[in-house]
Amino acid sequence: MIFEGVLVGFRRLNKIAILFVFLGAANIASATSIGTGGIGTAFSKNATTVGFILGSGSAFNNNYTVLGAGLGYYVARGLELGLDVQHWFSGEPSITKVSPQIRYIFTQAKVIKPYVGVFYRRTYFGDFKGISIDDQDSSGYRAGAYFTSNNRVYIGGGIVYEQYRDCAAFDDCSTTYPEVLFTVSF
Repeated sequence: MIFEGVLVGFRRLNKIAILFVFLGAANIASATSIGTGGIGTAFSKNATTVGFILGSGSAFNNNYTVLGAGLGYYVARGLELGLDVQHWFSGEPSITKVSPQIRYIFTQAKVIKPYVGVFYRRTYFGDFKGISIDDQDSSGYRAGAYFTSNNRVYIGGGIVYEQYRDCAAFDDCSTTYPEVLFTVSF
């Protein structure tokens, strides 16, 4: 299968960068949520979330730096409709992933908020050594939990299962990988 890797882990430099993103965004989130109802409104109907993706991945025998962002909107308490976009660079070909999703967060717990979700993903590839590569579709599901870290700031983690469409019989057509989430709700 052409697409060999997924988000496999953070390198030391990426861990430091992520720490700075978490610390900076936590302060921004606290400042923007003053007077908006506090943490009790997170995951509530009409709430909006913004997430950030920073990591590394492997594909086409290359290591990539992965940057991305996500935006979500709660249509009901705990029910989020969202869109994530990732761009993989520093390798050839470039890879861009667009992923609409639905996630349900179980809001009854005070500190730990379990979630489940489903998604569809369209992956766009740049040319590889002058050769055009077909774009790829996949879908999957995820499960995990968010942890309250600050007013309207949540850090979470879980597991993702992804199944690729139109996959050759001799290829591995699915993958399972961990995810780490950082979300600001406003």
